[in-house]
Amino acid sequence: MSLASWFRWNEPPNRISQRNPSEMVAETLMMELSWQMKQAEKQQRERENEYRKIKTGVDYGWLVSYPKQSYDISPGERLQLEDMCSKIHPSYCGPVILRFRQLIAEYEPEVQEISRLFRSVLQEAAEKIKEEEEAKKLARQWNTKNKTSLSLTTFKSRSRISPFISDIKTISEDVERGTQPTRRVWSMPEFRNTK
Repeated sequence: MSLASWFRWNEPPNRISQRNPSEMVAETLMMELSWQMKQAEKQQRERENEYRKIKTGVDYGWLVSYPKQSYDISPGERLQLEDMCSKIHPSYCGPVILRFRQLIAEYEPEVQEISRLFRSVLQEAAEKIKEEEEAKKLARQWNTKNKTSLSLTTFKSRSRISPFISDIKTISEDVERGTQPTRRVWSMPEFRNTK
């Protein structure tokens, strides 16, 4: 018996991911959040160092060691954000990341504010997804209604409508019956009531 059969080296590697697309979207978005938090923390430290340099006139930056990441969001907030991320459609993952980066570049928030900014971007995307789903639903309903109403409009009636022949009796019609119809001028066509 060979060792290769024990370690299963002959089996081809599983390259297809067994994860759900919503899990992958949530993981990608949460990785983006943590990376942006690290970047904001790094920028905050650099601003503090610049301020100390200006204040003291001496650079002690080479002497200071910083922890890898000192600020982290609470576990409850992380679970809420992961749940919101899992509701984002995979086609919206890229636009959400781009919008989040755009807002961070625009506002340059502190580390503590990034999770709130991320939450607002997720809510905005969820609302947009909901609006598009409602629009698609209305379009489907409209298309089904149009198909039925078009079938009714293509139906041709066998009865002809004559604007001068009416079954509804009016007072003016009774008065006109007693008089002889006058002859019209040659330029106007003559319409006669034929019953």
